[in-house]
Amino acid sequence: MNRIDAKFAALKGAGRVAFIPYVTAGQPTGDTTVDIVLALAQSGADLVELGVPYSDPLADGPTIQDAFTGVLSRGFRVTETFDIARRVRERSDVPLLAMVSYSIVYRYGCERFVTEAQAAGIDGAIIPDLTVADGGETLALAAGRDFATVMLVAPTTEPDRERAIVGKSTGFVYCVSVVGITGARDELPAELADHVKRLRTVTDKPICVGFGVSKPEHVKLVAGIADGVIVGSAIVKLIAQHADDPEKLVDELKRFVTDLTAPLR
Repeated sequence: MNRIDAKFAALKGAGRVAFIPYVTAGQPTGDTTVDIVLALAQSGADLVELGVPYSDPLADGPTIQDAFTGVLSRGFRVTETFDIARRVRERSDVPLLAMVSYSIVYRYGCERFVTEAQAAGIDGAIIPDLTVADGGETLALAAGRDFATVMLVAPTTEPDRERAIVGKSTGFVYCVSVVGITGARDELPAELADHVKRLRTVTDKPICVGFGVSKPEHVKLVAGIADGVIVGSAIVKLIAQHADDPEKLVDELKRFVTDLTAPLR
């Protein structure tokens, strides 16, 4: 069984909600990214998203855009994401997801990407710009390899398209909490609970909420309605603040995650 599916099955049996942090591969360095992922796993992360830096942001807000720019300026390549995953896998069994633009997958070659990702220990991918209409070949290939392809639904997604998306999504369904780009927010929308409830009527797959989640009160709210909580920009921002001191960075990250996930314990 794919590590992602096994993790959600175990969490459901324990009555727990998944904590899923996002980090940018290579920020501030590849070595430090390995330490960050391991620290997150030790601090309670159930799955970890590895963002593959890309020059043309999709739904990425300024925090993640800045991280991408910094990493790419040092000549980062897709293969370094695989190297990071491989080194993490030597020391941890935490499920890993690549968050990657379809432009990268297409140029790399879908079969080659999935093959090399799996060999490195990556269990699936979130591909924000892959559509159900155009992604048939990619989705079929990934399904045949038991490589999860997590798809996104937004508050503005039309019902028919929403059903098609959740039907093809594997691993879990990524519920985008807000209209707009990633980034920490003061408040999550009041309509979020209704959105998740609507998704429950069309799928029994795990539903995880991301975009804007940055505070313990956000985590508590999402944990009450969904199967997983995704936190990205708040973690990427903290990494940027302590990039010059890797040891302090890991300590601050552990402290932040412990506080953030208190409602899940």
